[in-house]
Formats: sequence, C-alpha cells, structure tokens
Amino acid sequence: MNLDDLIAIDFHTHAEEPCCGPRDDGYLEFQAAMATYFRNPAGTNGMLPSVQETAAYYRKQKIAAVIFGVDAERETGFRRYSNEEVAQLAAENSDILIPFASIDPAKGKMGAREARRLVREFGVKGFKFHPTMQGFYPDDRMAYPLYEAIQEEGAIALFHSGQTGVGSGMHGGMGMRLKYSRPIHVDDVAVDFPDMTIVLAHPSFPWTEEGLSVATHKPNVYIDMSGWSPKYFPPIFVQYANSILKKKMLFGSDWPALTPERWLKDFETIGIKDEVRPLILKENARRILKM
Repeated sequence: MNLDDLIAIDFHTHAEEPCCGPRDDGYLEFQAAMATYFRNPAGTNGMLPSVQETAAYYRKQKIAAVIFGVDAERETGFRRYSNEEVAQLAAENSDILIPFASIDPAKGKMGAREARRLVREFGVKGFKFHPTMQGFYPDDRMAYPLYEAIQEEGAIALFHSGQTGVGSGMHGGMGMRLKYSRPIHVDDVAVDFPDMTIVLAHPSFPWTEEGLSVATHKPNVYIDMSGWSPKYFPPIFVQYANSILKKKMLFGSDWPALTPERWLKDFETIGIKDEVRPLILKENARRILKM
C-alpha cells in the first residue's frame, strides 16, 4: 500500500456480503431498516457490496479502508462473516484494504486464541467490538482475556459507542440496548490496558462529551468520526477535533451505510482548520496503524 498516493484512510468500513450462503432469518429486514435510517439503498436486498466490490470502490476513490465484520451471533442469531475470509480478501486487495476482525468477548480463552492467530497468521491489525449488538459492557471482566491478547499482540481495539442506525426503528430496537455503548465503560479498559490502542467509533451520541472526556484523559484512546454525516456533529465535537484532540481524531464513514463521498463532502462544510484536515483524514490513522 502506497499511502502517499492516497487521499485518506477510512477507519470504519463493514464487510457484509457474501457470508455463508443464504442469509439468516431477519437479516435483510435488519439491513433494510439501516438503509431507511441512513437514506442509503445499500442495505436493501441484493444491494450490499462484496468485499471485492468495496475494494474496487475505494481504489477508485483513492482511499484506504479498514474493513471488518461484526461477530454478534450470540445476540442477533446472524452468523458472522469469517474473520479469516475477510483477512484473505483484504490480502488480495492489500493496496487498498486494511484487515480488522471481530470476536465476541464471551468466547473467552477461545476468542483470545483466535485473536492471536489472526494477528500472527493473517496480518489482522485490530478488532471491532460492538457492545450494543454483542450485548456486553466493555468493562466486563469477561472480555479481559481477549483484551490481553490484543494488547500483547500490538493490535487495536475499536469500540462502537453511542447510538447510530443499528436497530433504529425496528420492533424493540431489535432487542439492542444502548446502555452498553456508553463510552465511560471504555474508560476502565483504557486504565487496565494502557498499552492497547483504543478507538471509540462515532461521536458517542448522546454521550458525546463523555467520549471526548475519555479520549482527552487517556493517552491510548482515539475517536473515529464515522456513522454520522459531519454536518450533524455537535459543535463541541468539532471544537475538540480542531484543537485538543486534533491528533486523536480519525476519518471514518461507516460504509456501506454512509459513503465516504457523502462524508467528505459534508466534512468540507464544518470549519475544520487547514492544518488539521490532513491529520484527521490520514496522518493520525497512519500513525496508530504503524504504516
């Protein structure tokens, strides 16, 4: 990957299709609700991009993409996308894709073993956690064996935070509980694993200031700005991105729910300083990915 030739690194993209044959009951309805929330047809039946299609799109845009599935089998009943397959597809498109993985922390020692293997044998650079979808508090000691493996292997832990479109408008929110994704629950993790790079995904609404506080206080915590169009960012979020946290903010879209084209277009309108823009779009991510 020649990052000098790329305009940005998108720190937050999803691998959705294909998975493991026909999708499980309810999956298409889940994706259709996401499409409605984001006003994006990508979630409708037959419209989700494959990893190869994602790579082709990002190559055309001259943007590198961190890509991952979400292991939420236990809570949703949707089979996860094989971490090995995502990593292999990323390797086939290594000029543009950066492989992350996802493991339900309830898998305990087995999950920790898988994490080590994925880093050592498949070049995985980080792990995506989705407390809302996976149904756990990040500071639950159940997850600590997995965090230990991630820290020891020098990988990144990426935590969904706050509310975005997941489960929005569905009956009972599809059983997803927002309380799990308060960023304050990542604070203990940052204390107990100070050598693990942690990224809070999204502006953490309605706990935006809580997320900013954790990132300001803990040297190993960063924020990716995905899941929201920048035109909806709270003013304090933009203020911190322009100042105190300018070296800790990362561009992320939430592809395919939100496209980088839309995100970048709206990013131009929110008053980010000229000297800060390249930090957010590429340099901060490049530094923590060690690329």
